[in-house]
Amino acid sequence: MPSFDVVSEANQVEVKNAVDQANKEITTRFDFKGSDARIEQKERELTAYADSDFQLSQVRDVLTNKMSKRNVDVRFLDIGKVEKIGGDKVKQVIKVKNGIESEAAKKIQRMIKDSKIKVQASIQGEALRVSGAKRDDLQATIALLKKEVKDLPLEFNNFRD
Repeated sequence: MPSFDVVSEANQVEVKNAVDQANKEITTRFDFKGSDARIEQKERELTAYADSDFQLSQVRDVLTNKMSKRNVDVRFLDIGKVEKIGGDKVKQVIKVKNGIESEAAKKIQRMIKDSKIKVQASIQGEALRVSGAKRDDLQATIALLKKEVKDLPLEFNNFRD
């Protein structure tokens, strides 16, 4: 029975490359000269450091710019609140989302069921498996999800006949 998986996960290699490029640009930019602005990465968590709120927003702009150039969807970024760390220095934790949350998965599953396309969607951990008798039905489901789901960066993989 043909099937495919609906997943939402960022390419970690591209995220690391984007962080490296952003750090390189931050060190060479004149407006960051003499400041402690940088981005650190630990697994799926980025931490942006800067000397002021304005510089922090500039660091975030550089990061999102580099991510979009490397084809990493910025909707993967879950930006936390700004924290003060000694003096006037600030930091901000940015989490890289991975997987489809259960509420969003249920919403997508309901959308597929309501569309009356002859496919079944089952939640499997942080992914959604869609299976059906015909490839055309699966392709119609992919088109529906691309059109309707705007708040999540979805990818479709493991397409099998």
